[in-house]
This record gives sequence, C-alpha cells and structure tokens, in this order.
Amino acid sequence: MNFDLITTSDLNLRKLTPEVYTFVHTHYNDQQLSDFFGFSTREEVIKSRARHSMGMSTFNRSFVNFQLLDNITNQIIGGCGFHTWYLEHQRAEIGYDLRDDSYKRKGLMTQAMRAVLDYGFKNMELNRVEACIGPRNEASIALVKKFGFVQEGLLREHYKKAEVIEDSLIFSLLRSEYQ
Repeated sequence: MNFDLITTSDLNLRKLTPEVYTFVHTHYNDQQLSDFFGFSTREEVIKSRARHSMGMSTFNRSFVNFQLLDNITNQIIGGCGFHTWYLEHQRAEIGYDLRDDSYKRKGLMTQAMRAVLDYGFKNMELNRVEACIGPRNEASIALVKKFGFVQEGLLREHYKKAEVIEDSLIFSLLRSEYQ
C-alpha cells in the first residue's frame, strides 16, 4: 500500500485513515505494526489491535490523522489530525502531540497544524474545526490562537487524564475565518 504524504520544510506527514489502519492491522505482523506506529511496548501493539477490532469509524463519524515524521531521519516524532469527524455536519476536532520534549519549541507543530488545517478545509471540506484544551496547557492554547481559533467556553469535567477528570476549554475555527 502506498501512503499519502504531505511535506513541510521539516516534516513528512503520513496520512492515517480507517482504511490504512485496516490494511496495517490485517497485513502487518506485530513487529511491523510496532515499527509502523512507533510503539515501544508489546502492550501498545495489543491495545492497537484491540481498538481496531472494535471499529475505527461509524456511519456518521470518522477521522483523518497524520503521523509526523522527521524528514531527515524518518523517525515518528508525533501526530496531528482530525478525530470525531462528523461527515454530515462538516466539523471535526483536531488533536496533536509531540512524543519528546526535544522537538518542542522548534515550530514543528506550527508547520504540521498549518498543513493539517489546509487539508481539512480543502480536502475534507470542513466548515468547523474544534479544539478541546486543558486550561493549564498554555502552549496548546497559544498554538490554536496563532491560527485564529476563538475560545467559546468551558466544558466542565470533560476529559480524563492520568485518572484525573479535568475541564476543557473549547476553541473553534471556521472555514470563513481561516487565513
């Protein structure tokens, strides 16, 4: 299978869709699956296979994610993409992460976010992109504001992280607002 790539000055973004997940979970052995997703433990492989067996999308929701690959080493350094994509409503939530602190504060997520937002508004025909962010996550808040996201409110006890239930700030960006 050929994997779609988007290239920025420092990154290759490898597109992951439900079809890609099905292909790799069906055709790759555990070691190949681990290498493809950059897993470091056997537990991550087991969790991925279990998640895939339960279904990756439904009739009205899907996702498009991108692995962030260093364009020199081809090492997976993070991810950025859309989940909870409501096809009929033309909206999705964006999520992103960098695996290692050594990649932070270098503008890499800004490059990735620009490419992913472009893809979402142009190729997926999204009208609205949402971001749910912990109130203390200053770097993430600054990132979405850089792209013109508007804070709409607070979702109380919305997200569970490390066994702690946290609030989320809700931000959105409309196609008409995107530069």
